[in-house]
Amino acid sequence: MSLVKAKKHLGQHFLTDKNIAEKIVNSLHSTDKYDQVLEVGPGMGVLSDFLLRKTELEIFMIDIDTESFHYLDKKYPELGPRLMNADFLQLNFKEIFPGHLAVIGNFPYNISSQILFKVLENRDQVIEVVGMFQKEVAQRCAEKPGSKEYGILSVFLQAYYKVEYLFSVKPGVFNPPPKVNSAVIRLTRNEVSKLDCDEKLFWQVVKAGFNQRRKTLRNALSSIFNKESMGDDPMLDLRAERLSVDDFVKLTNLISSTR
Repeated sequence: MSLVKAKKHLGQHFLTDKNIAEKIVNSLHSTDKYDQVLEVGPGMGVLSDFLLRKTELEIFMIDIDTESFHYLDKKYPELGPRLMNADFLQLNFKEIFPGHLAVIGNFPYNISSQILFKVLENRDQVIEVVGMFQKEVAQRCAEKPGSKEYGILSVFLQAYYKVEYLFSVKPGVFNPPPKVNSAVIRLTRNEVSKLDCDEKLFWQVVKAGFNQRRKTLRNALSSIFNKESMGDDPMLDLRAERLSVDDFVKLTNLISSTR
């Protein structure tokens, strides 16, 4: 089979190091909580080779690249309809997966944040995520309050998942090599089925706080809430990056009570 050509517009950088591929697959650690795994952007199957050895799991693959799809269809004819030539961001999880699953992949860096928001949308089904990201994005996801890297994605992910930074990866193990360093993180679903606040308002508060992150929360939130009605809680005099998930829940309830 002829090799698949990496396409810049799809953000493809194919992993070539089999040791790293095996290490990524072996980072799935909650397999007692699901029996289906979806690989996103398998490319030429370097992760897939190791995934398919896990015979206790039912493996699905999705790739938007038609060339990759045809390559994988010849390589793994046993997958049949479990190999999909489609856009992960448009996937209807409930139509395909009856219960819980894991998502894994060497994710295209140009849509990595969108992939994570798609996971959040389907957090009731997605129990675990193991993925390769641009190092800066990986650090942002796992970052704790108080740093400049901590942001919207950090709060949203950490509200529903335990986020672990597993290991860094150099550019030379990809073809073509990306211009940035990479890293693998693991998300493991926590016990929070619903936040102890109005979740829609929570998302509004977090986004507004970080969209003007150099301002105090009182000033940053005044674009969507009445500044005078916010009260005098000391949290309002801090910047968004100082607040934990629990703090944002408290702040959301505070604003909810004064609206």
